[in-house]
Amino acid sequence: MDLGSCTSIIALHLILYCFCLEFGASIDTISLSQFIRDPETIVSAGKKFELGFFSPVNSTNRYVAIWYSNISITTPVWVANRNKPLNDSSGIMTISEDGNLVVLNGQKETLWSSNVSTGMNDSRAQLMDDGNLVLGGSENGNSLWQSFQEPSDTYIPKMRLTANPRTGKKTPLTSWKSPSDPSIGSFSLGIDPSSIPEVVLWNDSRPIWRTGPWNGQVFIGVPEMNSVYLDGFNLADDGNGGFTLSVGFADESYITNFVLSSEGKFGQVFWDDMNEGSWRYQWESVQDECDVYGKCGSFASCDAKNTPICSCLKGFEPKNADEWNSRNWTHGCVRRKAMRCERIQNGGELGKEDGFSKLERVKVPGFAEWSSSITEQKCRDDCWNNCSCIAYAYYTGIYCMLWKGNLTDIKKFSSGGADLYIRLAYTELDNKKINMKVIISLTVVVGAIAIAICVFYSWRWIERKRTSKKVLLPKRKHPILLDENVIQDNLNHVKLQELPLFSLQMLIVATDNFNTANKLGQGGFGPVYKGKFPDGQEIALKRLSRASGQGQEEFMTEVVVISKLQHMNLVRLLGCCVEGEEKMLVYEYMPNRSLDAFLFDPSRKQLLDWKKRFNIVEGICRGLLYLHRDSRLRIIHRDLKASNILLDQELNPKISDFGMARIFGRNEDQADTGRVVGTFGYMSPEYAMEGRFSEKSDVFSFGVLLLEIISGRKNTSFYGNEEALSLLGYAWKLWNEGNIAALVDPGISYPSFHEEIFRCVHVGLLCVQEFAKDRPAIFTVISMLNSEIVDLPTPKQPAFSERRSELDTASLQHDQRPESINNVTVTLLSGR
Repeated sequence: MDLGSCTSIIALHLILYCFCLEFGASIDTISLSQFIRDPETIVSAGKKFELGFFSPVNSTNRYVAIWYSNISITTPVWVANRNKPLNDSSGIMTISEDGNLVVLNGQKETLWSSNVSTGMNDSRAQLMDDGNLVLGGSENGNSLWQSFQEPSDTYIPKMRLTANPRTGKKTPLTSWKSPSDPSIGSFSLGIDPSSIPEVVLWNDSRPIWRTGPWNGQVFIGVPEMNSVYLDGFNLADDGNGGFTLSVGFADESYITNFVLSSEGKFGQVFWDDMNEGSWRYQWESVQDECDVYGKCGSFASCDAKNTPICSCLKGFEPKNADEWNSRNWTHGCVRRKAMRCERIQNGGELGKEDGFSKLERVKVPGFAEWSSSITEQKCRDDCWNNCSCIAYAYYTGIYCMLWKGNLTDIKKFSSGGADLYIRLAYTELDNKKINMKVIISLTVVVGAIAIAICVFYSWRWIERKRTSKKVLLPKRKHPILLDENVIQDNLNHVKLQELPLFSLQMLIVATDNFNTANKLGQGGFGPVYKGKFPDGQEIALKRLSRASGQGQEEFMTEVVVISKLQHMNLVRLLGCCVEGEEKMLVYEYMPNRSLDAFLFDPSRKQLLDWKKRFNIVEGICRGLLYLHRDSRLRIIHRDLKASNILLDQELNPKISDFGMARIFGRNEDQADTGRVVGTFGYMSPEYAMEGRFSEKSDVFSFGVLLLEIISGRKNTSFYGNEEALSLLGYAWKLWNEGNIAALVDPGISYPSFHEEIFRCVHVGLLCVQEFAKDRPAIFTVISMLNSEIVDLPTPKQPAFSERRSELDTASLQHDQRPESINNVTVTLLSGR
C-alpha cells in the first residue's frame, strides 16, 4: 500500500471519528457504557432540555443539573448532587454496577445516587423533552426512578408534587441555600394533606404562605386563579390516601415554571426572549402584607386596603392592647365573652345559646377539618352540636369545613373567597332574640298602620292619576314617578320598554349598605359597588353621585340605550333603581374588572398574550358593529376607552358605560353638539374641536385603543416626553422609520405573531387619521383585521401626532379648559 492510500484511509477514519463524536454529543441517554464526563452533556430528543455539569454564579463548585437547552442562560431546574459538590472538573455521571444512576468524583467516590434497591444490569437513564430524567431497564422499559420524584427548587409543567398522610411521604420543592449554593435551604413548598389539601410554603417547619383549600378547580385563597390558572392546575386524590398536584399549559412553546427562591419567594416566571433574554415574574405568591401567614395573629383578619391592616374579629379584642396599638399583631386577639360550652365546663351560669357571626369574602383560616356534610344547614348543625367547633364554612366543591383551634391567617378579599361563620356568645350577636309576645304585638300594630296607609295612598293615587302629567315607569313593587320633561330629550327616537326596577332596600342588602369593602371603583357617574343577591347572583351597582357632573340626562340615556341592546360584547343592564334622590344602575358583574387594569399593570399585562389581546380586539369590533349597524337603534358610544371595556371570566370583552351615547337616525351620518363629552386622548379631532361626531368618532377611539392594546402603553403616557406628544405620534414616527416592532409590547412580540400584529398596527393608524372621511368604517376594520382585505391603504398622518409649541399650548389653555391627561371623562367643554 502506497503512502497516498494510507493517508486517505487515515483521513477517512478521522472523518468517521468526528462524525461519531458529533453523533454522541446529541444522544439523550446514559448507560453503563455511555457515560458523561465534565464538561460533556446530553440533550433531550426535541432539544428542549440538557443535562451536564455546571457551576453556580460566584462559585467554582461543580454540580450535575438539568437546564433548558434552547435559551441563552443556564438556569438549572433540577440538581443531582446539590449537597455534595465537586471541587474540580473530574466528575462523571454514569450507571453503576448495581443499576443505579450515580455521580462520581475523580476518586470514584459516590457523591449522589438514585438509590434504587431493585436496580438492573441493563439500566439506562434517558432525558425526556419534559425535563424529566427517567431511569429504567432497556428490556421492559419500566421506570425505576425519575428526577420528577426528587424536585429541587423548580416546578416545571408535567412535574408532580405528592403527599400522603398515611405514609408521611411527600415530594416538596426545596429552596437553595443561596444563589451560589444549591444545597437544601430552609424553605420548602408542597401539599399539606393534614387537613383539607392545600399548598403551603414553610420556613423550616413554620408556615409562611398558603393557597387556601382546593375546591376541585382552584385554590380558593388565590383569587387570581379564577381567571388565569383554571385550565392549568389539577389536585387529585391518587387513590391511596394521598394527593398529587400537577400543572400543564396548552402552549408548550411558552417557557414557564414555578420557582422557590433562596429568600423564600415563590412565583411563576417565564422566559422573555424579547427583553434581551431574561426571566420575568408573571405571578408572585405574596401580593401584599396580608398574604404572609398569620400576619395579624389568631382571631384577627387582615385587609391590605385598610389602615391599619389588622383588626380583631367580631366578639374578640387584642390580646395585648399596647402591642396591638404599636402594630405588633403577632399575639392576635382573644374572646371578650366566654361561649356557653365554656361556661358550663367552668360551672358558670348557662345563659342563652351561642350563635354565629358571618364574615364575608375571606381567605378561610388554615388547617380546617373536613366534614362529610353535603348541605350548608347540615354543616352548621355539625358545628353547632360540637362544643369544640368554633367556626365553619361551606363552599361548593369542598362542602363543609370546620375549625376547632385558633383561627389564623384570615384575609379579607374584595371579591371571591368564602363566607366564614364564627361562633360567638349570645351577648356578642346583633340578632338578639326578641320575646315572641313583643313580636306578635308589634306585628299587629304595624299591620294596622300599614293597612291604613295603603288605603290612604290608594285613594290619593286614584285622584292623582286623573290629573297627573307624570310618566309611570314599569315597576316591580312600588310605582316610581319621573317628570316627563326630564326624560323627554332621551325619548326622541325610542320609547322606554319594560326594565326591571329594584328596590333601594334590596340593593342596600346586596352591597352591605354600600360598604367600602365592596367598592370596585369610581367613575364620572359616581361610585361602583359589587353586590350579591340572595340567590347568589353577583352584580355591579353604579350609584349616581350627587356631586357627579353627570346627572339625570346621562342616567336616562344609559337606561334607554342599553336596555334596548342585547349582544355578547356589550355589558348587560339588569335593571335600575330610582327612589327619592337615589339613582342606580344594576349590571352583570365582570370578575376581571376593566381592560386597563390588565393592560397598564406591569405584572398583570403578562397574562394577556397576543391571542387573548386579539380576541379582545375582535370582541370590541363586534360590539361596535352591533352598535353602529346591526342593532334596532344606531348608537354612537362617544366614550370608548380601555376603562370602559370590561372583561368576563374568560377575558372576553364587553363594552360598557353608555351614559355619553347618542342615538342616530338611520339616515343620519353625523351630528353636532354644543356639549363635548368623552375622554381626552380618545376623542377624534373633529369632535374635540368642533363638536361633530359620527361613527368615525368611535372608529378613532377604537384606533387609539388598538394601539394601546398592541403597545401596552397609555396614549397619555407620553405627556412630558420630548420625543412625541402621544402614542399616536410615537407610532407614526416608528412607522415612517420602518421600525414598527419597537412599538409592540415585549410580552407579545413573538416572531410567529409579527405579521398579524403589524397588520393591526397598520389598521390602528388608518383608524386615527386626521380626517373622518379617511377612516374606515367598523365593518371595514373587521375585514382588514381578518385579512379579508389583503391590500391596506397607506395611512396618513394621525391627529394629535405633532407636539404643540409652548406658546400654542398656553393659548389653548387660555381659550379652553386645560387638557386632562388622565382617564376622567370630560363633560364640560363647549364645541366651537
